[in-house]
Amino acid sequence: MRKYSITTVVNHLLLLCSYTSAFSANAPTNALVDLYNTPDLSSRVAIVTGGSRGIGKGIALELGRAGMTVYVASRSSRSGSISSERDLGSFEDCTVERTAEEINNMSGKGKGVAIPMDVSNDAEIAKLVQKVQEECGRLDVLICSAFTTPPNLTDASFRDEFWKQDAGSGAMWDACHGVGLRGAYIACCESVPLMIDTAKQHTGTRPLIGIISSFGGKSYTFNVAYGVGKAAADRLASDMSVQLSKYNVDTVALYPGLVKTEGNIEMEKRGEWEEASGGFDLAMGETPQFSGRAMALLTADSEMMKERSGKVVVVAELAKELGFTDVDGRLPPSIRSLKFILPNFVFPQIEKESGSSLPSWITDNVPDYLLPWSTFSGGPPPTIE
Repeated sequence: MRKYSITTVVNHLLLLCSYTSAFSANAPTNALVDLYNTPDLSSRVAIVTGGSRGIGKGIALELGRAGMTVYVASRSSRSGSISSERDLGSFEDCTVERTAEEINNMSGKGKGVAIPMDVSNDAEIAKLVQKVQEECGRLDVLICSAFTTPPNLTDASFRDEFWKQDAGSGAMWDACHGVGLRGAYIACCESVPLMIDTAKQHTGTRPLIGIISSFGGKSYTFNVAYGVGKAAADRLASDMSVQLSKYNVDTVALYPGLVKTEGNIEMEKRGEWEEASGGFDLAMGETPQFSGRAMALLTADSEMMKERSGKVVVVAELAKELGFTDVDGRLPPSIRSLKFILPNFVFPQIEKESGSSLPSWITDNVPDYLLPWSTFSGGPPPTIE
């Protein structure tokens, strides 16, 4: 791992922050003006796996708010079991029924349909798509957000060396590649024929598959198995687009940033978040609905989606481009922005090493400047000697 002296890092930071205005001239501004207008997606139909909580729920809610009929699919149901890999504490009713009810209680035309199911069961996926075909005759959006919580998420061993994690069990690998990757692939296999038919029957409509991925697909994050799974999810979106382009069906690998999911919020309450995450500041995180806004706007603009099909779309970067904020009025920075990287990685190390706080004229004036993807190919951020 690369190491730098604290003097070198500080000198570079001082120079960097002194040129904030120069950076800002070439980077999107962080203006907190919300230009988001809920698009009209009424008559369209979506399947959202993993829709009982987290990012999946946030997307389901925003697609429902836009008027879509949303089939909310997840294991967690009032009529059966609640997935228990994570302690959700005060978030007691993280079920498909709750998500569907929230959609149905909105003032618009959206409709939520609760589907208790296991995405690891191929037959249940096929049954869901058949139900959508029989009831609606079309499928415009498939969101693959279901993901099995990896083992040891609440402590530092989640970030351990791979041979210590999986020798003799393969539990981390299976968790990161089962539901989140294989399940997504099978959901796409079952859904695509109906989506192709939808594109044929409804002129101007380009159905969209959204694979929920993360920055782990581009940069070392947490552990080996996690990163391989996310890189594979990105490749799934990319390679599917090659075959689907002639059928007017689009794909995207969606990169949320640090997200304030129910599980993450509870980890922070219990004092587990800092060790498990490696010190990320959850206060800088996004709400799950931020991803939902991104997917609603992509669905509404077929030309924009056609241009981005098969590519990675970073939620925070799309928000700056299109001028919308998170639902709480904030504009969270992209994880590859200096505005995220310096406060989460560099500043804490400098302050720990020096024993004193950095001046506010540095910490309050970090430019929202995006580092190129190539910066992240060499491993985690540098440490300080």
